[in-house]
Amino acid sequence: MPDRCTWCGTDPLYVTYHDTEWGVPSHDDSHLFEMLVLEGAQAGLSWITILRKRAHYRRAFADFDAERVARYTDADVARLLTDPGIVRNRLKVTAAVANARAVLAARERFGSLDALLWRFVDGMPCDGARRTLADVPSETAESRAMSVQLKRLGFRFVGPTVCYAFMQAVGMVNDHMVDCFRYREIEDARALRAG
Repeated sequence: MPDRCTWCGTDPLYVTYHDTEWGVPSHDDSHLFEMLVLEGAQAGLSWITILRKRAHYRRAFADFDAERVARYTDADVARLLTDPGIVRNRLKVTAAVANARAVLAARERFGSLDALLWRFVDGMPCDGARRTLADVPSETAESRAMSVQLKRLGFRFVGPTVCYAFMQAVGMVNDHMVDCFRYREIEDARALRAG
Protein backbone atom coordinates (compact mmCIF):
# COMPACT_ATOMS: atom_id res chain seq x y z
CA MET A 1 0.00 0.00 0.00
CA PRO A 2 1.60 3.31 -1.05
CA ASP A 3 1.85 6.23 1.36
CA ARG A 4 -0.89 8.78 0.68
CA CYS A 5 -2.02 12.11 2.03
CA THR A 6 -4.09 11.25 5.08
CA TRP A 7 -6.97 13.57 4.11
CA CYS A 8 -8.28 11.15 1.50
CA GLY A 9 -8.95 8.41 4.05
CA THR A 10 -10.04 5.03 2.70
CA ASP A 11 -13.22 5.80 0.77
CA PRO A 12 -12.55 4.34 -2.72
CA LEU A 13 -14.00 7.40 -4.48
CA TYR A 14 -11.81 9.75 -2.45
CA VAL A 15 -8.71 7.57 -2.88
CA THR A 16 -9.22 7.43 -6.67
CA TYR A 17 -9.65 11.21 -6.81
CA HIS A 18 -6.46 11.67 -4.77
CA ASP A 19 -4.47 9.15 -6.80
CA THR A 20 -5.51 10.22 -10.29
CA GLU A 21 -6.74 13.81 -10.34
CA TRP A 22 -6.00 16.02 -7.33
CA GLY A 23 -2.88 18.08 -7.88
CA VAL A 24 -2.45 17.11 -11.55
CA PRO A 25 -1.96 20.26 -13.65
CA SER A 26 -5.07 20.88 -15.75
CA HIS A 27 -5.26 23.24 -18.71
CA ASP A 28 -8.67 22.12 -20.00
CA ASP A 29 -11.18 24.96 -19.83
CA SER A 30 -14.13 22.62 -19.25
CA HIS A 31 -12.37 20.90 -16.35
CA LEU A 32 -11.26 24.24 -14.89
CA PHE A 33 -14.85 25.51 -15.04
CA GLU A 34 -16.08 22.28 -13.45
CA MET A 35 -13.64 22.60 -10.58
CA LEU A 36 -14.54 26.25 -9.98
CA VAL A 37 -18.21 25.28 -9.74
CA LEU A 38 -17.53 22.25 -7.53
CA GLU A 39 -15.16 24.10 -5.20
CA GLY A 40 -17.77 26.84 -4.81
CA ALA A 41 -20.47 24.25 -4.16
CA GLN A 42 -18.26 22.65 -1.52
CA ALA A 43 -18.07 25.82 0.60
CA GLY A 44 -19.30 24.82 4.05
CA LEU A 45 -19.52 21.13 3.14
CA SER A 46 -17.10 18.21 2.94
CA TRP A 47 -15.35 17.49 -0.35
CA ILE A 48 -16.48 13.85 -0.28
CA THR A 49 -20.09 15.11 -0.35
CA ILE A 50 -19.34 16.96 -3.58
CA LEU A 51 -17.42 14.03 -5.08
CA ARG A 52 -20.44 11.81 -4.48
CA LYS A 53 -22.63 14.33 -6.33
CA ARG A 54 -20.16 14.98 -9.15
CA ALA A 55 -21.88 12.81 -11.76
CA HIS A 56 -25.14 14.60 -11.00
CA TYR A 57 -23.42 17.96 -11.35
CA ARG A 58 -22.10 16.94 -14.75
CA ARG A 59 -25.61 16.09 -15.93
CA ALA A 60 -27.18 19.16 -14.34
CA PHE A 61 -24.58 21.53 -15.78
CA ALA A 62 -24.29 20.12 -19.30
CA ASP A 63 -20.91 18.45 -18.69
CA PHE A 64 -19.64 21.91 -17.71
CA ASP A 65 -20.05 23.32 -21.18
CA ALA A 66 -19.84 27.01 -20.24
CA GLU A 67 -21.62 28.13 -23.40
CA ARG A 68 -24.65 25.99 -22.62
CA VAL A 69 -24.73 26.81 -18.90
CA ALA A 70 -24.42 30.55 -19.67
CA ARG A 71 -27.79 30.28 -21.46
CA TYR A 72 -29.58 28.81 -18.43
CA THR A 73 -32.73 30.72 -17.59
CA ASP A 74 -34.63 31.31 -14.36
CA ALA A 75 -36.65 28.20 -15.25
CA ASP A 76 -33.43 26.17 -15.45
CA VAL A 77 -32.37 27.48 -12.05
CA ALA A 78 -35.78 26.57 -10.61
CA ARG A 79 -35.41 23.05 -12.07
CA LEU A 80 -31.93 22.69 -10.57
CA LEU A 81 -33.19 23.74 -7.16
CA THR A 82 -35.41 20.64 -7.15
CA ASP A 83 -32.58 18.27 -8.16
CA PRO A 84 -31.56 16.18 -5.11
CA GLY A 85 -28.35 15.16 -6.92
CA ILE A 86 -26.74 18.57 -6.41
CA VAL A 87 -26.44 21.03 -3.54
CA ARG A 88 -29.76 22.85 -3.73
CA ASN A 89 -28.59 26.24 -2.59
CA ARG A 90 -29.93 29.10 -4.70
CA LEU A 91 -26.80 31.22 -4.28
CA LYS A 92 -24.55 28.37 -5.36
CA VAL A 93 -26.72 27.42 -8.32
CA THR A 94 -27.02 30.99 -9.58
CA ALA A 95 -23.27 31.42 -9.02
CA ALA A 96 -22.59 28.48 -11.35
CA VAL A 97 -24.64 30.14 -14.09
CA ALA A 98 -22.98 33.51 -13.47
CA ASN A 99 -19.59 31.81 -13.54
CA ALA A 100 -20.36 30.26 -16.92
CA ARG A 101 -21.08 33.72 -18.27
CA ALA A 102 -17.88 35.00 -16.67
CA VAL A 103 -15.95 32.15 -18.32
CA LEU A 104 -17.19 33.30 -21.73
CA ALA A 105 -16.16 36.89 -20.96
CA ALA A 106 -12.75 35.67 -19.75
CA ARG A 107 -12.26 33.76 -23.00
CA GLU A 108 -12.98 36.95 -24.94
CA ARG A 109 -10.52 38.95 -22.87
CA PHE A 110 -7.73 36.42 -22.17
CA GLY A 111 -8.18 33.82 -24.92
CA SER A 112 -9.12 31.04 -22.50
CA LEU A 113 -10.02 30.40 -18.89
CA ASP A 114 -6.73 28.53 -18.67
CA ALA A 115 -4.76 31.63 -19.71
CA LEU A 116 -6.52 33.73 -17.07
CA LEU A 117 -6.11 31.30 -14.18
CA TRP A 118 -2.59 30.01 -14.72
CA ARG A 119 -1.17 33.53 -14.84
CA PHE A 120 -1.45 33.62 -11.03
CA VAL A 121 1.39 31.06 -10.84
CA ASP A 122 3.24 32.32 -13.92
CA GLY A 123 2.08 29.26 -15.87
CA MET A 124 4.04 26.82 -13.71
CA PRO A 125 2.83 24.73 -10.74
CA CYS A 126 4.21 25.71 -7.35
CA ASP A 127 5.83 23.10 -5.12
CA GLY A 128 4.14 23.20 -1.73
CA ALA A 129 6.62 20.73 -0.15
CA ARG A 130 4.23 20.17 2.77
CA ARG A 131 5.31 17.81 5.53
CA THR A 132 2.10 17.87 7.58
CA LEU A 133 -1.49 18.99 7.09
CA ALA A 134 -0.74 21.81 9.52
CA ASP A 135 1.75 23.17 6.92
CA VAL A 136 -1.02 23.64 4.33
CA PRO A 137 -2.39 27.19 4.29
CA SER A 138 -6.07 27.92 3.71
CA GLU A 139 -5.13 30.76 1.36
CA THR A 140 -2.05 32.35 -0.16
CA ALA A 141 -1.09 35.64 -1.79
CA GLU A 142 -1.77 33.98 -5.16
CA SER A 143 -5.23 32.76 -4.16
CA ARG A 144 -6.07 36.21 -2.78
CA ALA A 145 -4.97 37.84 -6.05
CA MET A 146 -6.98 35.27 -8.03
CA SER A 147 -10.05 35.90 -5.88
CA VAL A 148 -9.88 39.66 -6.39
CA GLN A 149 -9.46 39.31 -10.16
CA LEU A 150 -12.20 36.70 -10.56
CA LYS A 151 -14.67 38.78 -8.55
CA ARG A 152 -13.87 41.79 -10.75
CA LEU A 153 -14.67 39.63 -13.77
CA GLY A 154 -18.06 38.62 -12.38
CA PHE A 155 -17.25 35.23 -10.85
CA ARG A 156 -19.00 34.27 -7.61
CA PHE A 157 -18.16 31.92 -4.74
CA VAL A 158 -14.48 32.55 -5.41
CA GLY A 159 -13.12 33.75 -2.09
CA PRO A 160 -9.40 33.24 -1.36
CA THR A 161 -9.98 29.91 0.43
CA VAL A 162 -12.12 28.53 -2.42
CA CYS A 163 -9.49 29.75 -4.89
CA TYR A 164 -6.71 28.01 -2.97
CA ALA A 165 -8.64 24.73 -2.84
CA PHE A 166 -9.20 25.13 -6.58
CA MET A 167 -5.48 25.76 -7.15
CA GLN A 168 -4.64 22.58 -5.25
CA ALA A 169 -7.23 20.53 -7.14
CA VAL A 170 -6.12 21.60 -10.62
CA GLY A 171 -2.41 21.29 -9.93
CA MET A 172 -1.47 24.95 -9.76
CA VAL A 173 0.24 23.95 -6.52
CA ASN A 174 1.49 20.51 -5.52
CA ASP A 175 0.18 20.18 -1.98
CA HIS A 176 0.54 16.43 -1.70
CA MET A 177 2.50 15.66 1.44
CA VAL A 178 6.16 15.04 0.62
CA ASP A 179 5.86 11.44 1.86
CA CYS A 180 2.85 10.78 -0.42
CA PHE A 181 3.67 8.76 -3.53
CA ARG A 182 1.84 11.32 -5.71
CA TYR A 183 4.06 14.19 -4.56
CA ARG A 184 7.14 12.76 -6.27
CA GLU A 185 5.21 11.65 -9.38
CA ILE A 186 3.83 15.15 -9.89
CA GLU A 187 7.18 16.81 -9.20
CA ASP A 188 8.92 14.46 -11.65
CA ALA A 189 6.33 15.27 -14.33
CA ARG A 190 6.79 18.98 -13.66
CA ALA A 191 10.57 18.65 -14.05
CA LEU A 192 10.10 16.88 -17.39
CA ARG A 193 7.83 19.65 -18.68
CA ALA A 194 10.27 22.32 -17.53
CA GLY A 195 13.03 20.23 -19.00
